[in-house]
Amino acid sequence: MKKLPAFGMAAAFAGMPVMGYANDTMAELAAGGLTFVYAENVQMQSEDLYISPKEVRVDYVFHNDSDRDRTTVVAFPMPDIEGSGDFMVSVPNPESDNFMNFSVTIDDQPVTPEIDRHAFAVDVDVTELLKKHDIPLLPFGATTTDALAALPKQTIADWIERGIVIPMEYDDGGGWTTEYVPVWRLKTTYWWRTTFPAGRDLRVAHSYTPSVGITAGLAFIGPDENNPFAGEDFERERQRYCFDDGFIRAVAKRLDAAQTANSYLQESWISYVLTTGANWGGTIGRFHLTVDKGDTETLVSFCGNGVKKTGPTTFELTATDFYPERNIDIALIRRPRD
Repeated sequence: MKKLPAFGMAAAFAGMPVMGYANDTMAELAAGGLTFVYAENVQMQSEDLYISPKEVRVDYVFHNDSDRDRTTVVAFPMPDIEGSGDFMVSVPNPESDNFMNFSVTIDDQPVTPEIDRHAFAVDVDVTELLKKHDIPLLPFGATTTDALAALPKQTIADWIERGIVIPMEYDDGGGWTTEYVPVWRLKTTYWWRTTFPAGRDLRVAHSYTPSVGITAGLAFIGPDENNPFAGEDFERERQRYCFDDGFIRAVAKRLDAAQTANSYLQESWISYVLTTGANWGGTIGRFHLTVDKGDTETLVSFCGNGVKKTGPTTFELTATDFYPERNIDIALIRRPRD
């Protein structure tokens, strides 16, 4: 069994600069691939994974080498969504139950999965309570905010005590107002049953819109102007995204250009939970990854082994007998878009 060690990859990009604050940051949600109930005599022959800021696509090929069909449950766990009064996450489609635009096909035929959704406040399941009061389960979006604002004061007071919402006061320009912010956590899983036919391949594909975290500035730049690439934050991100010397030199060059242009750099992140593939119970015969940074003026860094630049914006790696030991974390540095 071969294992994938760490590697750093840097790509070219155009001029940009620094400076960021915590309240300018929107965190990413780490989604991933499918999880499977192990089925005897069914192997994952290949996984082809494509990751870009606009789309994640995964194509699997399974083979059942037994003399009878095997049926098992396949699931796609969405990332947990937790409401907060002072920290935001990137939610691609906040007004929809399918907030990451997930879709799946089997042998090119669309599948309509079941959906399992539960909301928790202080680890207590409040799903039915929210439904009873016609509150959307997703703790983001205008629909949820408006529904909470329409609740009776007595209900709101009870929900504050139970840790379901918190009051947030602010001046909207016309005086102080109070908004009730959801702080429950939503767990969502799509699932369906799949039959692996005896003696042949089965193709399973799914796609979704990734959650792309973003900050105005570079989170890993240290306070020492003479040595900005040092300190705990830098070391943490260097290890997570496998910054190499070429990447650091490119960032330093762009920081100098940014100071001249009185501008700043923008850092984004995409995370993919690759380790769920280990739930299959064995290795993947052939694993192929494509990372598309989206445009030629973006700098990208991520961990991998044997990564090759295959196009103006794409980087690829291929591994055989692959065991997913670590998740994929991608850092993107670019000029803020107008």
